Parts: sequence; structure tokens; C-alpha cells
Amino acid sequence: MAPPSDSSRRRRAPGSGSLDLPWLPDSNLRYRDRRFWDSRYRQAGATAAEWFGGLSCFRQQLEAELRPGDRILVLGCGNSALSSDLFQLGYTDVTSVDYSLVCIAGMQARYAQCQGLQWVVMDARDLAFADGTFDVVLEKGTLDSMMVAEMDPWNVSPETTALLDQVLKEVSRVLRPGGRFISITFAQPHFRKCHYAQPAYGWSLRHSTYGTDFHYFLYVMCKGQELSPADLALGRRLHEPPGPACPPSFLQASDSEDYLSAIEL
Repeated sequence: MAPPSDSSRRRRAPGSGSLDLPWLPDSNLRYRDRRFWDSRYRQAGATAAEWFGGLSCFRQQLEAELRPGDRILVLGCGNSALSSDLFQLGYTDVTSVDYSLVCIAGMQARYAQCQGLQWVVMDARDLAFADGTFDVVLEKGTLDSMMVAEMDPWNVSPETTALLDQVLKEVSRVLRPGGRFISITFAQPHFRKCHYAQPAYGWSLRHSTYGTDFHYFLYVMCKGQELSPADLALGRRLHEPPGPACPPSFLQASDSEDYLSAIEL
């Protein structure tokens, strides 16, 4: 695949000069391309990079959902320090998966001294774990990266809806009864809850927020609990015919800007 043009290699972050970031894609569609992530991780290495802030930004909300001895699965771990930070807090049974072999190799090397951390190459759409393996499944930005090419958040394409459904079915399957799926995202409830509020997943749904100038959302789904009537109604909306097209609503103004810079803190 041809590398980005010279003009796309230089990005301007808010309040800064231009940045030389050669790993940025020439189209947001490539955020769903494994080859893009392999290339990114080769250049960035295992140096920690955080979407939506590090653990300190949402520790209070997250730890309220965790229990000592929980078996935790981190989905689409990337080169975030989240798994290691959880280990340092005493959550020592943490399995982190990502579909990039380059990423996982780098994280295995970086955290080789943490014997409780497991790093596995795996696709979130096809998790190679037995039913009911984990107490907690945690994702931060993974589902957002799958939706980055969507232009109308009110009318998500059937292809992306099916992709999210594949992942969420797998998450529900590997959760034990009473287990929690925790999703950290910039997606507001009126856009994201309809995807999570599907009776087939067998969980309840609630959310909290964190952040100051910009709010992020922490959704908690508890397997074995029922959805509220309001959330069930939201879930049914996902299967209704699409409404009139809305003006495009991007996180960024165009493909000439850096999606990752907009959400990394």
C-alpha cells in the first residue's frame, strides 16, 4: 500500500506547531486495517499511548466495578498502559488481546517482568476463550476505531452495525454470569446505547462520565441483569429503517486531520 503523501504526513495539533507523524493514514478507513496498526506499532513501539486518558482519569469509576481476584480481559489493548496499571493496583489476572502481532510482541517484551499479564494475538470478533471465562471484559477506544469511518452517527451502516454485533456477542459469550463489560468511549449515550441495548447479549446497561472540558463515557453492562424498558426501546431503534440523512458529523474536520490526536490525551 502506498504511504501517505507528504502533505498528509504533517499535522497541526491544537495549540502547537505542525507535527511530523509519518504513521498517520491517508484515510480514516485505514483505522480498520490491520496493516495500518502493524505499521504504527513498528514506529511507535510499546511506548504507552492513551486514548481518552490514562487510568488516573477514570480510576474511581472503573475500580467501583472491579473486585479482588477478577479475571480481566482487555480487548484491543494496543500500546496502552492500562493492563499494566491494573496489575500494579493488584489486579494480577489480566489477559490483553490485540489483532496486531507487532503490538503484542512489543507489549510482551515491555512487560516481561509482570508474570500475571498475558498478551495474546486475537481478533475481537472471534475470541478463542471458553464460555464464561472472564469476570470483566474491558475496552477503551477499540469499538470507536471500528466506527471511525461512519459519517452519520444517527444512521450507522449495516456493515459497521454487524461488525459491532460480532464483537459484542463474543464479549457476552466469554463473560460469566454476573460479569461486567466495561466500555470507555467518547460516544454519547444517544449514539452508542442502541448498540449495547440488545436483549440477545443478556446484560443490563448504565453509564457514567469523566473529564472536564470534554466528557468521555464509561458504559457498564452486567451479564444476567435485565435492560430497562427505556434501554430496550433504544435497542429496538437500531433495527428500524434509517431516517433522513443528517449532515456528516466527524470527530475531525476531514481526513487531512489526525483522528488519533483528537482523542489521545
